[in-house]
Amino acid sequence: MNGIELARAFYDAYGAPMLDAEFSDVRDRIAVGIAGHGSECLGFDDETSRDHDFEPGFCLWITDEDERAFGFRLFRAYNRLPTEFSGVKIERRSALGSPYKGVHTVREFYSYYTGTGGVPETNEAWLAIPSFYLAEATNGAVFADPLGEFSRIRRALLSPPEDVRLARLASSLFYMAQAGQYNYPRCLSHGENAAAATALSDFAKSTAETVFLLNRRHAPYYKWLFRAMRSLPLLGELEADLTGLLRAPFDAEKNVPVIERIAGEVAAALREEGLATLEEECYLEPYAREVHERIADPALRRAPLML
Repeated sequence: MNGIELARAFYDAYGAPMLDAEFSDVRDRIAVGIAGHGSECLGFDDETSRDHDFEPGFCLWITDEDERAFGFRLFRAYNRLPTEFSGVKIERRSALGSPYKGVHTVREFYSYYTGTGGVPETNEAWLAIPSFYLAEATNGAVFADPLGEFSRIRRALLSPPEDVRLARLASSLFYMAQAGQYNYPRCLSHGENAAAATALSDFAKSTAETVFLLNRRHAPYYKWLFRAMRSLPLLGELEADLTGLLRAPFDAEKNVPVIERIAGEVAAALREEGLATLEEECYLEPYAREVHERIADPALRRAPLML
């Protein structure tokens, strides 16, 4: 049973009955689920993950107004839930539950990730938020949200403005070209192995971020970036090639053709998605510039290509 399954089972067994018995008059104002920081919210937790922050529990999200009206009662009721479930025990519990579970306001939860408590209002505000923060703000599962406010913000964060996606995509393509196609072989030819390994790592990370953007998904923290990439329908299979590159960072004879093949597949996907018109050129910098020119917001289009 992974963390999301554990949270849902714990809620079904104890959380839902608690809300029915003690909060029936306001239950239609309480959102329930699990989301945020940690591998369990991504569905990637395993036995190794259980050495910290793994416990039965779930999140209860309420508005600021409701926090003032019944938040403290809800805190106390959550704190009375069992400390062991399905063989998993909570070692320590504060009045509010763990830092990632228990009772939180909607604004408090989203403020941690967006800085605004809600949906960013400008393209610049969107671009100021790291993609892995947006991934954490929208991961996990929502078990119930009768009021709909938590899910309204969640849906909006899952669909950033197209200009924001294009700006991020243009930047990641540029880094792919610079780090992998241009600087990696040059660094090796100079005998700068550490720089070459860094360039190859940057190419792999930028490629993964490019693939997430093409799939209209937020890229998670680097620790889970490649694992999450495997499941993406468009170019997710390139994860195996990136892993292969990183296994032998100094083998230019083997790696350079792989880098060029990856670049070619990304270029083909850009054409297929209607984001590029170039046909012959597989060096990705011109593709990055073409994608950047598709940004409608004049101020954002004038901004530097590299984010």
